[in-house]
Amino acid sequence: METIQKSIEVALPVATVYSDWTRFEEFPKFMEGVKEVRLLSADRLYWRAEIFGKEKEWESEIYERIPDQRIAWKSTAGTPNTGAVSFQELAGNRTRIDLSLGFEPESTMEKLGDALGIVGSKIQGDLERFKHYAEERGTEIGAGRGEMEPGKIKTYKE
Repeated sequence: METIQKSIEVALPVATVYSDWTRFEEFPKFMEGVKEVRLLSADRLYWRAEIFGKEKEWESEIYERIPDQRIAWKSTAGTPNTGAVSFQELAGNRTRIDLSLGFEPESTMEKLGDALGIVGSKIQGDLERFKHYAEERGTEIGAGRGEMEPGKIKTYKE
């Protein structure tokens, strides 16, 4: 499995950035190739995306959620992938996002795109579009803060 790690700083408080990130159904607005994200339950998502010209679908499970700090997931059906995103509060109401994405290139085109750094560039572009999306809105609008059905998500305290 290949792993890509990217980071970006957003000029907003960590609570706002975390809330914006948890608006999963909004991902098609800033993630290139993502066509649809749908909540299946409190901890499961359905994804549909176009990757190197091919439509892919998968379901993922959020297995760790620490509000304002971290979300981790893994695919449970369809295109294999894993990942985690962490949020670090910085001085001046800024937030650092660290994203780690693990995936299995399936086609020759995906393997070539990974080898040439295209996948990493696309992910960095997604983070930059998220930054713009969040900063344009500027304020928290009451998205999912991690309050989920008890027993559905393993929440770990540091």
